[in-house]
Amino acid sequence: MSAVIERSLQVLEHLVSHPHGRPLSALAADLGIPLSASHRLLSELVRCGYVRQNERDGHYLLTIKLVSLGLTFLSNSGIVDVAQPLLDELAQTSGELVRLAVVDGDDLTFVAKSQGATHGLRYDPDMGLSVTLSCSAAGHAWLSTLSEDQALSLIAKQGLGAPERFGPRAPTSIKEVMDYVAAARLQGFSMIDEVFAPGMTAMAAPVVGTDGHTLGVITIAGPAVRLTPERMRTLGPVIQATAQQVSRASGASALFKRQT
Repeated sequence: MSAVIERSLQVLEHLVSHPHGRPLSALAADLGIPLSASHRLLSELVRCGYVRQNERDGHYLLTIKLVSLGLTFLSNSGIVDVAQPLLDELAQTSGELVRLAVVDGDDLTFVAKSQGATHGLRYDPDMGLSVTLSCSAAGHAWLSTLSEDQALSLIAKQGLGAPERFGPRAPTSIKEVMDYVAAARLQGFSMIDEVFAPGMTAMAAPVVGTDGHTLGVITIAGPAVRLTPERMRTLGPVIQATAQQVSRASGASALFKRQT
């Protein structure tokens, strides 16, 4: 039974990357699952409402059910009520994209964002994705709150991000990652320039609970021509203050509470 569950989750996770669906044969080949077993898994997922088959081309694709479950969970967790005004205020101050990521075990996952002066928290396809620790301001900020052994263990577990998939300045060694982590630890927030993506800069500050455990990370990201290193240093105290406010309000969210 555990193998069936694992394969079912593999199918769902794989289809996330294929919004237009995949034919049965291609999906089976992608995942290394026998054709007959893939058909049975997809039939059950269709029956449960998580997958549907396109009548036009026969491709299998995800339904909106997973999205609905995720949004319902975030709503019920109280995180929207806790973070919304704080993220919106920071977005208005910075004029850039502000995001909140939450620590979940060994992962850091984006759950919410606010864009510029736009009111209200917004969810998009990027939400729910695990952060690549070695190539992101969010990852560096979180790692800066951990011991060196803990940080090294997480980096080794996840691996380094290849520059061809990220920015031209993406770290290519653990030492380079740890240099970013050390800088973040020293100034209380992280800064990257063309590390996550070409032409993009970002900064992040950790949200630390009253018990000293890191609950999450707040990030600001924007184009390098606008969010310059000087601008990021100016915003440093602002993003740190927002992180502290989220920490103080975290008791109202069940999602934050389970991290402690």
